[in-house]
Amino acid sequence: MPVDIARLKQIENRLLWLSCWMVHNANHSRAKDDGSVKVGGHQASCASITSIMTALYFHTLRPQDRVAVKPHASPVFNAIQYLMGNQSLEKLQGFRAYGGAQSYPSRTKDITDVDFSTGSVGLGVAVTAFASIVQDYLAAKPWVNNPKNGRMVALVGDAEMDEGNIYECLQEGWKHELRNTWWIIDYNRQSLDGVVREGLSERIEAIFTAFGWDVVRIKYGVLQLAAFAETGGAALRDWIDNCPNQMYSALTYQGGAAWRERLLADLGETVGVSDLLARRSDAELSELMNNLGGHCIETLTSTFNSIDHDRPTVFVAYTIKGWRTPLAGHKDNHAGLMTPNQMAAFQADMGVEKGQEWEALATLENPAAVQDWLQTVPFFAKGTRRFDADVIPTSGPVFLSDRAESTQAGFGKILDHLARSDDPVAARIVTTSPDVTVSTNLGGWVNRKGLFAREGRADTFRDEKIPSTQKWQFSPNGQHIELGIAEMNLFLLLGAAGLSHSLFGERLLPIGTVYDPFVVRGLDALNYACYMDARFMIVGTPSGITLAPEGGAHQSISTPLIGIAQDGLAAFEPAYLDELAIIMDWSFDYMQRSGENDPDERTWLRDETGGAVYLRLSTLPLEQPHDRDSAEFRQSVIDGAYWLREPGPNCEIVIAYQGVVAPEAIAAAGRIGTGRRDIGVLASYLCGSFERRLARRHAYAKTRP
Repeated sequence: MPVDIARLKQIENRLLWLSCWMVHNANHSRAKDDGSVKVGGHQASCASITSIMTALYFHTLRPQDRVAVKPHASPVFNAIQYLMGNQSLEKLQGFRAYGGAQSYPSRTKDITDVDFSTGSVGLGVAVTAFASIVQDYLAAKPWVNNPKNGRMVALVGDAEMDEGNIYECLQEGWKHELRNTWWIIDYNRQSLDGVVREGLSERIEAIFTAFGWDVVRIKYGVLQLAAFAETGGAALRDWIDNCPNQMYSALTYQGGAAWRERLLADLGETVGVSDLLARRSDAELSELMNNLGGHCIETLTSTFNSIDHDRPTVFVAYTIKGWRTPLAGHKDNHAGLMTPNQMAAFQADMGVEKGQEWEALATLENPAAVQDWLQTVPFFAKGTRRFDADVIPTSGPVFLSDRAESTQAGFGKILDHLARSDDPVAARIVTTSPDVTVSTNLGGWVNRKGLFAREGRADTFRDEKIPSTQKWQFSPNGQHIELGIAEMNLFLLLGAAGLSHSLFGERLLPIGTVYDPFVVRGLDALNYACYMDARFMIVGTPSGITLAPEGGAHQSISTPLIGIAQDGLAAFEPAYLDELAIIMDWSFDYMQRSGENDPDERTWLRDETGGAVYLRLSTLPLEQPHDRDSAEFRQSVIDGAYWLREPGPNCEIVIAYQGVVAPEAIAAAGRIGTGRRDIGVLASYLCGSFERRLARRHAYAKTRP
């Protein structure tokens, strides 16, 4: 698409105005029923990235690309969707209100075409790397008819670069030969509490270079480059390069006169500098010094156009926080808001007439021509870009015949059975684990299905005929993605793979295993994946003081609370293999459901919508009951409980248990039964979800006649 700089600058103006007005309306114009003074919003953070988003969305991106927008740029994103007819005026006017446009882009709460939710800082950045790996995984599979080859793009605030999960994912990217990934850092050098440390950009560049990324600086705009070519321009460039971040921000806020005074004081004796400055008014000098690369449409589009490879690339785009607003450069502007007087001055500067504040194409001389041009923008040419995929039917539970076995071993055997079968579900299963693949009983599956890599790598131990129970061979056909021991990466990969049907139009059934106590190491990313409505199965094993003999370091007593609290996650803790078989078969279907979120009043699961699944398994072998399969039994397992021993008419005591303490519960009923009548034994299979459902059912009952 040819670069239409004039048109892009018109769009840039509209996005800057609409995003700032959206926040202003929420705080100063909209009625607040709760009496609150401040709704919040980030006008300065929006202003710093408006030019970058304009160049990307209206020139560089293609429909197959996917974008994670930095959280505080939600108003700019919504303004873009509003211009394209994908967002309603009502939602913009309700920004940060119940039912309005969300404060941070959300896949589940916004009606717009959000690719990745970006509320938990840093997670929306890292997930793009794993989405790229999933894209490569799909492209290698023979059942994918039309492999996508889009760029996974993250728009990153420089303060987000403090987040550890960003750096954790870099090593996984290096191991998996990451490609088609762009991270664009909005390097405005300001955070919530102040101005960032000097030299941060050099540290960032060194880290990314070490992991094999291309690093591209976008530092100067065309006005600055032209000035550098004048006599005295080289000295001006050196001054800009050496100016401390705090000084640059302070002078930006003070404006042209302050710039002139400082530059004359520091460079006035340098040949040509005085004349260079004299040729520009205060307003023009301020515009020159604010013309950093991240605010220059010409520089941005030419830089993005220059990338002709698929290597991972990080762009460090220098920007001004609060660019072109009265807040520009002030160290307190992160959560600052323009006052009504400041907004009035800004509105006059932007040329927006009273009553035209919400007009998408106000201030433009020929709106119809612009509207026609918008219809040609490649990124939006094919409409919204959320896909769906056919449901893969299951063949029913895989019941095992073991007389005594643990649920962890049973889990491995069920997967091994699927790997040996022609069940269509097996082709869509992709497994992963943070360096505990074998010890969580995925070994049999991996031996049959192999590990994924874009290019084949031999198993040297087997080639050298060294005895080993494990086949560790990598190939494009592999169905296990190896991870290092970082649980945040585990859940980010599960989140990306669990959205493959929506992002890429291809169904995957991701399964991740982890030592159950270590679920909490990745809890933020687990919550994030569920918040995006990703579909996956997480299997925690070994676990719990009732579940594992490994000792205190591997005992988890708090993880059932995750099953209680985490929305979008159906959690189970089965005791016996037949229960596990039923739950796994049901889970493969539940992970694929879509539709309106209409919980069943019997179970309070998201029966129509589906979700992710959490299984807590055990290493303790139990003697197995047999011949219990029936439609009623299957339904009871999924509902959350059934009577192992139904109470009689004179029942005085019911013993309820969960998981592998079943033998103890049965033995206790036998002992107590000598002095009590009609004792009941209730088997519960859900980690907290059953208790949550009981509470909801009780609350629901109170509302009924």
